[in-house]
Amino acid sequence: MAENTCQLEHKKEVMAVHDAMDVLSGKWKISIISSICFYNKRRFSDILVDVKGISNKMLSKELKELEINKLIKRTVLETQPISVQYQLTEYGRTLQTIINSLADWGKAHRKVIIGK
Repeated sequence: MAENTCQLEHKKEVMAVHDAMDVLSGKWKISIISSICFYNKRRFSDILVDVKGISNKMLSKELKELEINKLIKRTVLETQPISVQYQLTEYGRTLQTIINSLADWGKAHRKVIIGK
């Protein structure tokens, strides 16, 4: 019986990780969230500079998906020309610890692999 309970709990954990990866997976999402996390508020053009290699179209698509998942808030600024600013929602800020941990791990991994 205890083994069945353990297996059920493990399945729930795996499902939770799968759910998180559905929202955060892909080549760009973590980098976009990281850019917004680091600066708190970012304009579209700033994120485009931060996330090397992403196209306007792809950035727009990814930002829309993050907004649908309630991780970021989009604000149209009354500037000339009009610009758009993005910031994490309160819910999106719950990812800050994960982003910080990924950054720490990435630095440590770089040292292990290339010694810098």
